[in-house]
Amino acid sequence: MTDQKAVIPAGKPVAASVTVLATLAEPADANPMGNVHGGHIMKLVDQAAAAAAIRHAGKLCVTASIDRLDFLHPVRIGDMIELKSAVNFTHKTSMEVGVHIDTENLATGKRNHVASAYLIFVALDERGRPASVLPVIPETASEKLRYQQGELRYRQRKETREQERALDTAARDR
Repeated sequence: MTDQKAVIPAGKPVAASVTVLATLAEPADANPMGNVHGGHIMKLVDQAAAAAAIRHAGKLCVTASIDRLDFLHPVRIGDMIELKSAVNFTHKTSMEVGVHIDTENLATGKRNHVASAYLIFVALDERGRPASVLPVIPETASEKLRYQQGELRYRQRKETREQERALDTAARDR
């Protein structure tokens, strides 16, 4: 009998996290003008991003932050809302997930880009504590670019947090 060591994967490809969520915009989701509420779109963005994060981590994940969400086009009642998400970058316990939101008028086939967003998720262990995640492996040119941009955003977020902590400390010490 030979000793067998457990094989620990070096990471997971971006493709393993790709998620597509599609739903019809309904009257209950809209304002009197027939436009879907931004908060409803935000909820869908969070759900699509969570699915990608959980697929990558293989564990429960929680939203830590969202960078921004700028609406470029309204979503109308009856539009198909399609959200595509994937893990762009990973750190020790966190992941940046990108979400691309489009609409389609099913009668005409016309598509519009609604928004894109970056969300940060943290993987959790069974006790609800941050848990390590495997590195994401970008394979295509666009995945490699999103990885590099995600790494840059990670550093910028970290620097901003450190600056905010320093300001908070200085304010408390006055």
